[in-house]
Amino acid sequence: MALWRAYQRALAAHPWKVQVLTAGSLMGLGDIISQQLVERRGLQQHQTGRTLTMASLGCGFVGPVVGGWYRVLDHLIPGTTKVNALKKMLLDQGGFAPCFLGCFLPLVGVLNGMSAQDNWAKLKRDYPDALITNYYVGCCPVRCCCLELLPVLEGTSALSLPCSVVRTLHC
Repeated sequence: MALWRAYQRALAAHPWKVQVLTAGSLMGLGDIISQQLVERRGLQQHQTGRTLTMASLGCGFVGPVVGGWYRVLDHLIPGTTKVNALKKMLLDQGGFAPCFLGCFLPLVGVLNGMSAQDNWAKLKRDYPDALITNYYVGCCPVRCCCLELLPVLEGTSALSLPCSVVRTLHC
């Protein structure tokens, strides 16, 4: 619990920096988990460059974009009632998620050195599945409860850590 309290203090003092570093750390950790537990690469076959790319993507794109979005969302729909949580989830999943994925997937392709044609083909192929997976995770009752129960902290949703975890795991 001491680590969590320290994290919350850092988040209160430096919300933007902590948001960005959290997203980068979680995306890097997510890639390590993917390579080691899902793909079973082992340490010798681990692609460190890929992990660093994902961490950089988290710090340079996901953290700022998602953090900014939650500030906008908290401004558009203030409060933590069940109705407000449902409104936030619907706006997040109906408006933000499709746009975010439409930017995130091609950016990953560019960072992986894909040509514009290959990137476009991959986007057309992967976007529907990514969006459907997002809806399975993003529209779940747990997410709606989190939007209701977790407080807003200096314009940055305290949901930033759980959301970063969810986005890292399913993107």
